[in-house]
Amino acid sequence: MDLGLNDKTAFVAAASQGLGKAVARRLAEEGARVVICARSPDSVSEAVAEISEVATGEEAVGFTADLTQAEDIDRIGRELATATGGVDILINNAGGPPAGEFESLNDAAWQAAVELTLMSAIRLTRQVLPHMRKERWGRVINIASYSVKQPIKQLMLSNSIRLAVVGWAKTLANEVAADNILVNTVCPGWTSTARVSQLLGARADAEGEKPETIEARILESIPLGRMAQPEEFADVVAFLASERSSYITGVALPIDGGAVQSVL
Repeated sequence: MDLGLNDKTAFVAAASQGLGKAVARRLAEEGARVVICARSPDSVSEAVAEISEVATGEEAVGFTADLTQAEDIDRIGRELATATGGVDILINNAGGPPAGEFESLNDAAWQAAVELTLMSAIRLTRQVLPHMRKERWGRVINIASYSVKQPIKQLMLSNSIRLAVVGWAKTLANEVAADNILVNTVCPGWTSTARVSQLLGARADAEGEKPETIEARILESIPLGRMAQPEEFADVVAFLASERSSYITGVALPIDGGAVQSVL
């Protein structure tokens, strides 16, 4: 299937590792011009080299930025305009807030989670939306978590703030649909990434268990009986970023192996 991405520019935030890098690689394989960002210059350089190796179009481009800082996002907006002329596909991604239960979280932790998870998506979208409106074509895809459908134990911050992202995205989808801009949220379940390894370790410490024991318990709750590979997740995002997704907007789609037990 031709996804129609050969003439599109995609910006993937926080793409030096994990799900972000997998998505950037997949979009590059499909011919999109890919731009990424991350906090570490070395990580950006390594990821750009890896993504460029699989690109079927132009080589990838990378910027350094801290997505919790409004000034960095403003700078990215200017650099993107200079380097690409405009972004057609925005992948909002910023990792996730740290694990923790309610009584362990102070105001600073909550504010940091808002800046990382919600405001980074809002600010990045604000930068790219004028170009999408002008072109009357765009894709905004937010990487969230299946916790927006079914809260995950000990992830108070993520469970809460990611729901705000979904509410914002649904409202924005309605506002920009007339300009052929589609806004969707993808909700990964347990996927084999460094972030998941950290969460398993945190939960194991909190419960006095081994990470392997925690993982085995999680796998029992997934109908497919395994964690996803990042590439499986990236395939879904690439489809939503493409011409082939032209009648899908405003959805929050679990990619979770059936872990969410609700019918909607």
